[in-house]
Amino acid sequence: MRRFSQLRAMLEAFALLLVLCGFLENWVWAQDTASGFFKVRGPCGMRFPKDHGAHEGYRTEWWYYTGNVRTETGRLFGFQLTFFRHQLSSEKDHTTQAKQAGPSSPWRTNQIFFAHAALSDVLEGRFRYEEKALRGAAGVAGVEATQKTVAVWVHPWRAHIGPKHHGLRAEARHFALDLRLEPQKPVVLHGIEGYSLKGSDPERASCYYSLTRLKAQGTVRVKDETYDVTGFAWMDHEYSSEPLEPGLQGWDWFGLQLDDTTELMVFGLRQKDGSWHPASSGTFVQASGTTHHLGRDEILLDVIATWKSPRSKATYPAQWRLKVPKLALELEIRPNLADQELETGSSTGVTYWEGSVSCRGTRQGHSVQGLGYVELTGYARPFDAPL
Repeated sequence: MRRFSQLRAMLEAFALLLVLCGFLENWVWAQDTASGFFKVRGPCGMRFPKDHGAHEGYRTEWWYYTGNVRTETGRLFGFQLTFFRHQLSSEKDHTTQAKQAGPSSPWRTNQIFFAHAALSDVLEGRFRYEEKALRGAAGVAGVEATQKTVAVWVHPWRAHIGPKHHGLRAEARHFALDLRLEPQKPVVLHGIEGYSLKGSDPERASCYYSLTRLKAQGTVRVKDETYDVTGFAWMDHEYSSEPLEPGLQGWDWFGLQLDDTTELMVFGLRQKDGSWHPASSGTFVQASGTTHHLGRDEILLDVIATWKSPRSKATYPAQWRLKVPKLALELEIRPNLADQELETGSSTGVTYWEGSVSCRGTRQGHSVQGLGYVELTGYARPFDAPL
C-alpha cells in the first residue's frame, strides 16, 4: 500500500525548499493542480517488464526493497533500499514553465529523486541508515528502461531489474549492500488487478504490485567487515497522484514471508481514533503463487506492546497479534530490534519506523514461523492530508 499522503506533502515541501535555495537551477515554481496529473481509476493493465519502469505523469512513485539475510553462522541482518520519484508539476505545466525560465539548462528538471538505505544488525543491536536527495537531471538520478531491463538510481545507489534477477548496490558510510535477488514467484497484483484503493473516493488509489519472495545472495558490509549472506527479500512498486483522504493519521504495513513458502501483505489506513479505514486490505500468496485478496473485515490485528523513541518521542506499536480467520492463520509478530526508526530530514522529511520482524504461529493447524518487514507512519507526526 504505503506512504502516499504524508510522503507527498513532505516531498512537495522539500522540493519548494530546494527551489528557494537555488537547488533547482532556473526552475519556475508554480503550484500544480491534481487535474494535470494522471489518475488511477481502475485496473492498471500492468505488463512486465515495462511496468517495472517509471510512470511519469503520476505525481509520486517508489521502488521499495526490504529483506532479511543471514551469514553462514546465522547472524541476521535486515535491510531496506528505497527509491522515490516525485514529479513537481504536470508535463503541460512543466513545458510552460520551462519556456518562461529562459535558456535551457542540463539541470532543469521536473523530477526529484530520493533514496533511503538501512541495515538492521540484530546481533550487534544496531540500526544504521542514510538518505539521499538528487534531481533527476544530468544523469545523477533517474530511471532508464530498455526492452528487457530497468535501472533506478540515486547516485551512487542503484537497483537493476533484469529478466531473471534484480541487483541492489548501496554504499553508505558505515554499511553497504551488494545483493542479487532472484524472483521465486510471479508478480503479485494487489487489490483489483493492481488497483489498490486508499480511501472512500475511487480516485484515491494507486497502482501497486509486489514480488513477495526474492531469493537473496551477496554481501553486507558493516564498518570494515564484509559478510557473505543469503536469505529472502520483498519488492514493492507503487505509483499514484492522489493523497490519502483527510482524517487519516498514517498507516501500518506488514510484509511477512512464512516458512511454508506463503506470504502475507496487510496494510491498515489508520484513522484518528486508531481504527482502520474500510479501504484497508491485504493479499495472501499461496506457495503456488495463487493470490487471495483480503478485505478489512477479514483482518484482525491487536497491539500488545509499544516502544517509545528516545529521539522523536513517538510511541510505536512493538508487538502484534494478527489473525485472518478465513485462512485459519494466527501470528504473533515482534521486531528483531526495538529501534528501527528513520528520521529523514535531509530527504523526504518523514519520521517513520521501518524494520525487520519475526513472526510465529499457526496456519490451518500447523506451526509456522517467518521473517518480514513492518512500516509504521504517522506516529511521530499525525498527518491529515487535504486535497
